[in-house]
Amino acid sequence: MPTRRAPGQPRLAATLIAALMAGSGLALGLAPASLRAQAATGAEAAELGRSLNGVLAYARERHPEVRAMRHEADAAAERVTPAGALRDPMFQMELRDVTNEATGGNFNLLPARVGSTRYQFRQTFPAWGQRDAKRDAAQASAEEAGLRAEATWAEVAMRIKTTYARYQQVGALLDQNREILGLMQRLESVSQLRYAQGLAPQQDAIRAQVERTGMTGELLMLESEQTALRARLNALMTRPVDAPLAVPVGDGGLPNLAQLDAAALRERVLARNPSLRAEDARVRASERGRDAVWANRYPEFTLGVAPIQSGSRVAEWELMFEINIPLQQGVRRAEEREALSMLAAAQARKEAAANDALAALGENLAALQAARQIDTLTTTSLLPQAELTLQAALTGYETGRVDFATLLEAQRQIRQARVNLIRTRAEARMRLAEIERLLGEEL
Repeated sequence: MPTRRAPGQPRLAATLIAALMAGSGLALGLAPASLRAQAATGAEAAELGRSLNGVLAYARERHPEVRAMRHEADAAAERVTPAGALRDPMFQMELRDVTNEATGGNFNLLPARVGSTRYQFRQTFPAWGQRDAKRDAAQASAEEAGLRAEATWAEVAMRIKTTYARYQQVGALLDQNREILGLMQRLESVSQLRYAQGLAPQQDAIRAQVERTGMTGELLMLESEQTALRARLNALMTRPVDAPLAVPVGDGGLPNLAQLDAAALRERVLARNPSLRAEDARVRASERGRDAVWANRYPEFTLGVAPIQSGSRVAEWELMFEINIPLQQGVRRAEEREALSMLAAAQARKEAAANDALAALGENLAALQAARQIDTLTTTSLLPQAELTLQAALTGYETGRVDFATLLEAQRQIRQARVNLIRTRAEARMRLAEIERLLGEEL
């Protein structure tokens, strides 16, 4: 027989449902009203850590690994001009008959007071096409270094986005658990009141206390994880690990997946991925390096001019032409085989990188699609059903048709559904970060 509600006792289902749906801020959007109000204030919105864009902007200019790669790219760019330049010209001065024996004079080192002085200016010219090949190879290497810097930033940005998604997830879980903990405290008070009135057994109050203690332990673990993630984010931004960092607003929601067309993304990855473009630049550098080695088959030549001074006047002029004879063909053939092997290695490396990038893209797209389906199923079916179950359990407990264990199980179901939804959305954002790393740009 249903237990009669005590006179003046507030209707339990209406009170707790209102608290759960309105006061808790844990409806389908999963963004607590208190945090939405905080986000509206300009001061808190400007705090570092409040938004992912602010964290990325801060880290982009300060991360040491990124700065190191940029400096290396700058250094590689400075090698282009020397690679295609001529060698420095040579100057030679030759003093002849410094003892002046032919004229009966004394030892002297002044050009006008020796037998004669020969001044020679020489300039060496490399084989035809070698300078252009070396300059182009250096240019391609500089482009590769610049693209490696972009790839490094894409990798660092992915790590930041992944860590931030987890940081955001833990913050949302903390908000939810605190609200549920408040609900459990109210349920505990109601169960104690019902026990005091003889309408419920003492076991109900004990179970409520056990549930609340367990949730308090979960809160402590989540707070510890939040501290660890805050330290990791600070390290990625090159800040002290214990520096203050604002808490993100809400759980971030599911990323916009409308533009994630698989075929179009594959084309964009092959065309824009920084690592693939760097491998392509390495292939071009290897090709031009091979051309420079092949140019060694042709001889270098040197031109020179030499005025000869006798006394205080130039009495003679000499012209000089010098050429090297490329007789060491074994050495040159070995250098050519080395250049061909380096080119083949660069081409194979590019192919392997393309395969890895496309495989990673397919894996992350599949995970994103699964996350979208789980999100839709949870928000349109599972959560409404769990909320109806909780409402029915609250009503049944109030009238004595349902025991407290059933009420706790209904509360656990709705809490678990929301936890899974928060984690699914965080996983989706991490997968999107992987895709943006593959693209080398934001979606």
